[in-house]
Amino acid sequence: MDRDSVTPDVSRIPAERAERWVSQHHEFAAPSTYVYEFVWDVTEDAIGPFCTDVDGNVLLDFTSHVAAAPLGYNNPTIRERMDAFDLPEPSKIAGQDFYASGGGTPDNTDFPGPTQLMDRLTDATSHYDMDTVFLSNTGAEAVENAIKICYTNGGHRGVTFDGGFHGRTLGALSLNRSKAVHRRGFPEIPGIVSVPYCTCTDECTCGWETDGPGGNVLADRLHPERGDLPADEVSYIILEPVQGEGGFRAPSPSFAADIEKIRHEHDISVISDEIQAGIGRTGEFWGIDHTPIEPDVITCAKGLRVGATVANEDVFPDVEGRLSSTWGAGDLLSSLQGTLTLEIIEEEKLLANATTRGRHLIEALEDATLPGSVDVRGRGLMVAVEFDTKARREAIVQAALERGLLLLGCGYKTIRFLPPLDVTAREIDLAVSLFEEATRGVESPMQTAD
Repeated sequence: MDRDSVTPDVSRIPAERAERWVSQHHEFAAPSTYVYEFVWDVTEDAIGPFCTDVDGNVLLDFTSHVAAAPLGYNNPTIRERMDAFDLPEPSKIAGQDFYASGGGTPDNTDFPGPTQLMDRLTDATSHYDMDTVFLSNTGAEAVENAIKICYTNGGHRGVTFDGGFHGRTLGALSLNRSKAVHRRGFPEIPGIVSVPYCTCTDECTCGWETDGPGGNVLADRLHPERGDLPADEVSYIILEPVQGEGGFRAPSPSFAADIEKIRHEHDISVISDEIQAGIGRTGEFWGIDHTPIEPDVITCAKGLRVGATVANEDVFPDVEGRLSSTWGAGDLLSSLQGTLTLEIIEEEKLLANATTRGRHLIEALEDATLPGSVDVRGRGLMVAVEFDTKARREAIVQAALERGLLLLGCGYKTIRFLPPLDVTAREIDLAVSLFEEATRGVESPMQTAD
């Protein structure tokens, strides 16, 4: 497959073999969030954003596995480097109980592993004075550990934001405010306060800015005389620097400045959930780098290939056993992939590419004829188009799939674009052309009724 010339080629999706795979899969799989019956054939050709399904259809994947595959399929640099390693068995060890050396010295090892990945993460967060990492398996675990270490430093309450999504384990779930289905019927950790996530560009209409003593909802509630939320009870504020499941919404500059002011004045830890927005996705290494907020904790996963909670050593508990995990810091293969991914992002200047190609993608979408669209927005290669109804959004995702373009929804009626960080101009133009064709093909009133 030649990345410079390949184009999507679809006969029918799902076709016979895909239907058989899906049917067999669901004989054993619990209900989850499978969004369409596309079945990737890992034995067939794939490169960059292009992949092949089990029926031979060639597709253009602009989901990057929900940002978990930042280099797309079969990136030649990471393939070449991984092929050079003689992978050990076991490649997954009890990493909180045992250490693993990749040979040589920690500074010059033959096999980069958890030690080297944590070293690179502290380099990437040194501008926030972070020097300590706890590795885990998933983003939800990273969030769970973030809120645990904040609770250790005092307070029993947390602040989250309307539209936020932080994972599906019970602690992280308690922070979600994006869809009711995520939390309905499950017990929650107590003391969580939710407030508006302001994205207003002109006059504030979301309710964040107020006429009260602090000038915004959270500051007013934390006011020592007139507020109802004692600051010393608040352990942390957690936010996404760009909301993911909530619709790819970026914070307004004044809102971000307010959060930093509250953090400083009340000495409340801020957790930046970088699981979807981090690792270069927005054109900066961390999504929070676009704002004046100085986070105390960063959580990351997806594109990192492992989960990680990063902070200053003073934030972490100094008592052994407060944090532990059998597989934490023990997935040698994922740590190797994560380390190489960070190296390639730097070497191939993919932050700059995310910025340039992200601007290209937004401008191309703004210039396209997209019936029913109400907004195009994004940062870097985290781009979204919002439509007038959920039904239209769903119909467009399906129509795009039938034309060979893989996309995902987010928010209530929004479609997200998450191409690989090394996406090319040709691939963006191709995706927008297919998207425009799909959007123009679903104008029937029956299809767009909400």
